[in-house]
Amino acid sequence: MARLVLLRHGESQWNLENRFTGWVDVPLTPKGIEEAKHAGEKLRGYTFDRAFTSVLERANETLRLALNVIGQPTIPIERDKALNERMYGDLQGLNKAETAKKYGEAQVKIWRRSYDVPPPGGESLKDTAERVLPYYEQRIKPYLLKGETILIAAHGNSLRALIMELEQLTREQVLELNIPTGAPLLYELDGAGKVVTHRYL
Repeated sequence: MARLVLLRHGESQWNLENRFTGWVDVPLTPKGIEEAKHAGEKLRGYTFDRAFTSVLERANETLRLALNVIGQPTIPIERDKALNERMYGDLQGLNKAETAKKYGEAQVKIWRRSYDVPPPGGESLKDTAERVLPYYEQRIKPYLLKGETILIAAHGNSLRALIMELEQLTREQVLELNIPTGAPLLYELDGAGKVVTHRYL
């Protein structure tokens, strides 16, 4: 049985400052560094064949720190912008509370949580899924079908897009899906790549 672990990066500086981050490359906070190490502690005992991550520092560093704790720093790692966070366009860098005051809470919730309404100049979750899912199917799933154990370190929305597919969630269900930072989510998959079980470690 194949295993797939999804790991959202640890807290970033702009998570801390409550800003829309998107594709802006911001570092982990000290808390985020500890979250990444703690994720590694939870993953002790698992042997990963390879890992995938975005090209953004916060995901790369989370992966590096976790693998160091696990004792597997030299496994093959593939980095690709297909796994990047959702591009927030004109909202990037803006404080979320200030943005809600400017545009209204209802509009900001639509931008943040709707499936197919993008923020100005940015991507919707649907747009994000349209790059994440083909990458998963072409680059990651073939290894899972061989029975490998895979770790993906990525972002809230790129992982939401993938989880929506793995768990066959509806557009309504995915709106309420929140993925905590630094918390490994383990999937066990059958020979056809279908989810058998999933749980946070």
